[in-house]
Formats: sequence, C-alpha cells, structure tokens
Amino acid sequence: MDKQNKPNSPKRSKLSVWIQAFRPFAYSASVTPVILASMLALTDRATDTAWFLLPLILICAVLFHTGANLVSEYFDYRNQVDKTDTFGSSRVLVEGLLQPKQVLNAGIIAFVIGFVLGLTLVYFRGTDILILGIIGLIGGYFYTAKPFQFKYIALGDLLIFMLFGPLLVLGAYLGITGEINYNVLYVSIPVGFLVVAILHANNTRDIKFDKRANIKTLAMLVGLKGSKIEYYFLTFGAFLSVIILIILKVLSPWSLLVFLSLPPALKNVKLISNVDADNPAPIAMLDVQTAQHHMMFGLLLSIGILISYFL
Repeated sequence: MDKQNKPNSPKRSKLSVWIQAFRPFAYSASVTPVILASMLALTDRATDTAWFLLPLILICAVLFHTGANLVSEYFDYRNQVDKTDTFGSSRVLVEGLLQPKQVLNAGIIAFVIGFVLGLTLVYFRGTDILILGIIGLIGGYFYTAKPFQFKYIALGDLLIFMLFGPLLVLGAYLGITGEINYNVLYVSIPVGFLVVAILHANNTRDIKFDKRANIKTLAMLVGLKGSKIEYYFLTFGAFLSVIILIILKVLSPWSLLVFLSLPPALKNVKLISNVDADNPAPIAMLDVQTAQHHMMFGLLLSIGILISYFL
C-alpha cells in the first residue's frame, strides 16, 4: 500500500503536491546560468545594460523550466517510463496525487505565461531573443512529446546542454545588455557540463527501467561502465574547462574559486563509481546531489567573475 493511502497518513495540501511536481531542487539548472550571465554583463560594462529586466529573465527561465518538468512528467507517465517501482519523476502521477491532464495543462500554462512575459524582453531587445525563446519552448516541450521525443532517442543530453548552457546564458546576457557576445558561450560550457551531469545521473540510475520502457537514452547506449565514464567526464570536464578558459584569458584566475566545490564533486563521483547495475538505489538521489553541486559551482564561478570586476 502506498504511503499516501495509509489510514494514518497525513493529508497533503494541494500546494505541497504541486511544489513536489515542480521539482524545485532542479531549478539550479535555470537560475544559475542567468546569474552567471548577469555577472558577465556586469564585467563587460555594456552601454545599454537594463538591470530591471533581470527579474523578468529569471521568472521566464524558471517558468520554461517548470513547463518542461511538468510536460516531461506527463509523457513519461503516459509512455510507462515512470512506474511505481522507478526512481524518476516527482512521483505525483505514479502515486496518484494529481491527474495526468492536470499536470500536462499546468505545464502548458507555465510555457504560455513564460512566453507571454518574454514578449516584454522582445519589445526591449528585438527578434533575436524571440528566436532564442522559441528554441527553448520547442526544446522544452518536445523533450518527451511527439514527434521529436528527444529524450527517448538518446538526444536528451545534447539538448539539455544546449538549452541550459549556451542558449540560456546567451539569451540572459542578450536580455540584460542588448548585445550578443559569443564569448559568453565559452563561459557557459562548465555549467552546461554540470547540468547534463544532473540528467545523466538520473538516466544512469534508470538504465534498467528505461530499457523496460523501450526508450533509448545515452546512458542506455553506452551501458553502466560507459555511463560512469561520462559522469566523470562531465564533472571533471567542468573544472578542466575553467582552467582552459583562464589560460585563454577568457576568465580571470579568480574563477579557480570553483575548486571549492571539488569535495562534493568527488563525493558524487565516488557514489556513482560503486553503483551496481542491478541495484541503482544507492544513486537514487544522485541527480539532486549533482544539482546541488551544479549550483555551488555556478555561484562560485559567478563570484570569481564578480571579484575580477572590482580587482
């Protein structure tokens, strides 16, 4: 019997259920790149900086992220990727806390509100930001929805890297400054690696369940051993890319502050190193822990950029 159906189980409020559905632990993936872009905008001393647009950019990014989470929740449930014995999703559907149509409609509403609010950015910044917004909308919705279903054909890692790495950092920078500076794409690479690591931790944990659901993720294609190697690459690649960007003088040496986040990174690597294919339970929360490392890394990188502005 599920916990929520037990006689002595406390009644959940609708608000708490919806917060569970939103999966706020993952908002690091959308908030951190915007913070990073704002620090880059500050240090670049753009002539048309509009800081009053920053809250709107953050809201739109979170709304698009929420929409993607909810739509993915719906299609993963409908396609039997998420079941009662799996670890993925927020579990509001597999536990019967919400109805599938409620979740899908809420996801669409989040996308619509985010898009409508984003038109304010288009008014101030032009069609370039509209194009980036449309790409984000298409990528977020069709991540699991037909006809593309990027997640189910092993393209989820690449898509998430692009959406929550270069495109979001570039779009946030454009919204704040009114300029397109392709150097910010290089700076987005480290946080892009780590946001993919969040997804990859989830997919590695779910290899045997995704195989049962007859979908293909990159973790499935490369197997458990290959998945571990990919997680190492994404995690340590974030640190290595910062060093390379410092050597190339794209970032200042203050960006080495990101190495303060090395201990939790090593803890996560050790966790996935010891996992067995038949027992993924030990990494059930690795996606959450990776998201926490992603935020810590991103904030330290932003602080390093901010310090370089004053010194």
